[in-house]
Amino acid sequence: MPESYSQEELNEAYFIQLVYTFQAAAMQQMGKIVNPITNEVEKNMEQAKHSIDMLAMLETKTSGNLTEREKKILEKTLFELRMNYVDEMKVTEEEAGEKEEAAAEEKDRQPGKSSPEEPSEGPKAGSKK
Repeated sequence: MPESYSQEELNEAYFIQLVYTFQAAAMQQMGKIVNPITNEVEKNMEQAKHSIDMLAMLETKTSGNLTEREKKILEKTLFELRMNYVDEMKVTEEEAGEKEEAAAEEKDRQPGKSSPEEPSEGPKAGSKK
């Protein structure tokens, strides 16, 4: 015979499931876990921020109405997501900087352009040294 749960127990389970749903979405959006639909690691930091902000809104709107277990799970989840978000933003910024450097180096290697390794032509005729 299946167990019967009170509405309060069910609501707690549903709330925790909702928190974990947003956590999984944010982790996927930060590229921390594989998208189960595409089987690819995808990164969308704007969407990750949105998922984290949704949990923060839930924390604000439910303040004073959560069980101790719900409150601890929500706080811990938000803390972990925020720390991961900060780490991923640093990685994203470093990757953007590396791409800019590579693009600048490629531009310097274009024919007709002098690069730091190649000396430019000497002084023009008639110019003073």
